[in-house]
Amino acid sequence: MQNRLFVMRHGESLANRQGLIVSKPANGVAAYGLSDTGRQQADDSLKRETRLDSQTVIISSDFKRAVDTARIASERLGVDVPLTFDERLRERDFGDLELTDVSNYRKIWVLDKEDPDHTSDGVESVNAVVARLCGLLKDIDQRYSDKNILLVSHGDILQILQAVIERLPPANHRSVNHLGTAEIRQLSPC
Repeated sequence: MQNRLFVMRHGESLANRQGLIVSKPANGVAAYGLSDTGRQQADDSLKRETRLDSQTVIISSDFKRAVDTARIASERLGVDVPLTFDERLRERDFGDLELTDVSNYRKIWVLDKEDPDHTSDGVESVNAVVARLCGLLKDIDQRYSDKNILLVSHGDILQILQAVIERLPPANHRSVNHLGTAEIRQLSPC
């Protein structure tokens, strides 16, 4: 049987609160976890969630903000199996824009639409993100059957994943409905 895929964007992080791009493991793995508001958002979102239970497989980015969110999910759902952390769910690498203002995302997204292979400012290309996410999805399908899978990750990554699942050109990832902080959404192929 086929797995059921759910995604959850991390709750509000300290980087979100400060308006900073934090996309490099050197900064994001150990620091910039959830704010108090982000913890509450994650908890509230999971209180409302009725499709996930203690048998849910949770796979998360290893960035602190996602790890914090995944741990809240595991506790709230009473998950029986250990959390899995996978680097393929890490934030997209925004290169030279690291630790700059979030307003810089916009110029990258304009370039994404023109060329999903661009690496302007040292940014990881959309197609590079697609490759790592497709590898992850293949591994999940080989390892699990008939499970609820919850992927805990980051806004840009999850929009790109949604575009792939919906069979849209990856360059159009910004046309997909953005997930709010701590939002959970089920993804189904069209």
